[in-house]
Amino acid sequence: MRIHFISIGGAVMHNLALTLHESGHQITGSDDEIYNPSRDRLAKYGLLPEKMGWFPEKITPEIEVCILGMHARKDNPELQRALALNVPIYSYPEYIYQHSKDKKRVVVAGSHGKTTTTSMVMHVLRYHNIDFDYLVGAQVEGFELMARLSDAPIIVMEGDEYPASAIDLRPKIHHYRPHVAIITGVAWDHINVFPTFEGYVHQFEQFIDMIEPNGRLIYFQEDTHLQALVHRKLHRNITFLPYKAFNSVIDKTGQTVLITESKKQIPLEIFGSHNLANMRAAFLACISVGITEAQFLEAIGSFKGASKRLQLLRKEVHFAAYLDFAHAPSKVAATVKAFKMQYPDRQLIACLELHTFSSLNKTFLSEYKHTMDAADLAMVFFSPHTLEMKRLPSISPEEVARHFEHPNIQVFTDTNAFQKALQNIRWTGSNLLLMSSGTFGGMKYQEFANALTL
Repeated sequence: MRIHFISIGGAVMHNLALTLHESGHQITGSDDEIYNPSRDRLAKYGLLPEKMGWFPEKITPEIEVCILGMHARKDNPELQRALALNVPIYSYPEYIYQHSKDKKRVVVAGSHGKTTTTSMVMHVLRYHNIDFDYLVGAQVEGFELMARLSDAPIIVMEGDEYPASAIDLRPKIHHYRPHVAIITGVAWDHINVFPTFEGYVHQFEQFIDMIEPNGRLIYFQEDTHLQALVHRKLHRNITFLPYKAFNSVIDKTGQTVLITESKKQIPLEIFGSHNLANMRAAFLACISVGITEAQFLEAIGSFKGASKRLQLLRKEVHFAAYLDFAHAPSKVAATVKAFKMQYPDRQLIACLELHTFSSLNKTFLSEYKHTMDAADLAMVFFSPHTLEMKRLPSISPEEVARHFEHPNIQVFTDTNAFQKALQNIRWTGSNLLLMSSGTFGGMKYQEFANALTL
């Protein structure tokens, strides 16, 4: 089949293009900007466009399907050409659903923990040589791509609530119609799309309505908003499976150990109560597709996490540096708290970049109140250029500091000043946590962490 990707450079879009290419389809694509790792990976497979930009002449009657990425706008010339030629156009969640109609669909939704929970399920299934397809929002150890589409009987998908494309404003999770659904929690995000919390919550209410009859909803029982949603949906012909975190302890070496109900101990590569909750959700999902408890416990001890999800950068006897994707308030609070609990005797310097539309919005900043309280020193970075690019009103460092209400906070708008402040710290007896969906203005994380003075 001849398939053209409009906006091929996106994280999921380029992975989907690569897996379809590997399956034998003829793939072409366009984009106006493509950054790494997408650029190098597309080039490796011969799929990198020769020129950046939009070229409507690429859309010919021979194209059988166009897959439209969220980055492409309504007036995109390739999109307009495809509409004029009546070429079938799908957003990527639409396309994935069409491909997976006959599969058992496991969908992980929620405001936080989606990638980690999805990755855990993938890790366990792969460990036991179960054939499955997948879609996940980060690189996972042992998987070359972030997506796979084949004739496997199961598909495991991370599903977010952001719109599918410029011409399909339905949340992605509304396309997948799961047999097994997970909701990890509901905490306001994407203020540019959902200006009220009530509107945001409604997306998950609709998602529950889309679970297939006789399906399962696995939900975090300690989230009051989820409790209310479930109570309103008890009439649905589905099974409701509440969960909370696995019990655990931190041993003398600082390693987190899972304690099963039978008192069996499983040393883990990850830590944090939020990750122990994600693990319980993954466990229930794996049970739902035929994995036994013993199989799950055998596999999960070797799970090291997904890229940028509490990713270890450097570890010494009296120092550790980690990188995390946390940016929404609930994610920041959970990550900072988990890190401090893991290393209670060390000073924690927690750094957050405000990079998303929501986090840089004046009306949303108050949601960060006390989210970094577990850190001994809170450092917040934002770029005035990013504010300009997102066409948002300017904010001052003083405003940002006031909203966090942390007694020991420093706010930076210059990446050089931010990095210099970190370099001037003697790190013996302290830990560094970097949290961002961006790059702190171009920081090379691994090199930076390796060069810090102890």
